[in-house]
Amino acid sequence: MSVFDLFKTKVKNAAKKPRLVFPEGTDLRVLKAATKLEAEKLIEVTLLGRKSEIEKLASDNNLDLTGINIIDPDQYANFEKMCQKFIEVRKGKNTLDDAHKMLKAGSYFGTMLVKMDLADGMVSGAAHSTADTVRPALQIVKTAPGMHRVSGVMIMERDDERYIFADCAMNIDPDSDTLAEIGYEAAKIAKMAEIDPKVAFLSFSSKGSAKGDMVTKVQDAVAKFKEAHPDIPADGELQFDAAFVPSVGERKAPGSKVAGHANVFVFPELQSGNIGYKIAQRLGKFTAVGPILEGLAAPINDLSRGASSEDVYYMGILTAAQTLAKDE
Repeated sequence: MSVFDLFKTKVKNAAKKPRLVFPEGTDLRVLKAATKLEAEKLIEVTLLGRKSEIEKLASDNNLDLTGINIIDPDQYANFEKMCQKFIEVRKGKNTLDDAHKMLKAGSYFGTMLVKMDLADGMVSGAAHSTADTVRPALQIVKTAPGMHRVSGVMIMERDDERYIFADCAMNIDPDSDTLAEIGYEAAKIAKMAEIDPKVAFLSFSSKGSAKGDMVTKVQDAVAKFKEAHPDIPADGELQFDAAFVPSVGERKAPGSKVAGHANVFVFPELQSGNIGYKIAQRLGKFTAVGPILEGLAAPINDLSRGASSEDVYYMGILTAAQTLAKDE
């Protein structure tokens, strides 16, 4: 069973349908995905945008809007209440005039629906930059308790093999505290994907075989992770072969419960994480699922602007699965 089939089954069997908002309701890719999700009774869908435009787009493309909630921010009956809540959340950083302007943007409006518990999660980015999705999330929903950063986690899948790579999207040069958080969030995604996490913090060094600030940073991250999460097996610093190949792990990190058996890989900085997952995807023929944004207080995910309607559909399922994992 693929990871998407796994998530789809979980969502389909949920006692209550997850509620997701899609701010880019007038984008045909989003509209196609949303109508498919609604037709399959997987998700309670809310689209943002001018209702007449969405209805015309649906009609022109033979798409059925039955069951889909459409909200036009310009016509929203509780807009003033939302603006007041926004000012309260922002704690004096924005005025009422600011709220009126900012909440007309779909990403801000959609994020406020999540904050006000009118939606469980949001999928955006088909027509907006990553910053346009992440900035409102950080300003309004904010990070989860105990978390200080958002990271981008990838699920790498090939046939029966399934691994977690992080961070592949967000933190350019994370310090040891951030690396420890990334490891924890990656382990959470592993559990969601029914992987029993064994977390390897990667480096060009294995257990002190090399010296330097980059190595020390990873060593410190491992110590902080183990102190905060003693129930999750973790080790490092480890070179990738020591983390992945049992015979190499035994030789380079004897006695380690993770070396040679890791399935969650925490890269020391964004450059290697991004390169690593793309090498696995292109040369290793792995399917790369994500990036999944982790660390936020509610599931909010970012699409590539080159996303297809199928990509939007799958990200909807993934985000819905995150809402279920959060409830658990």
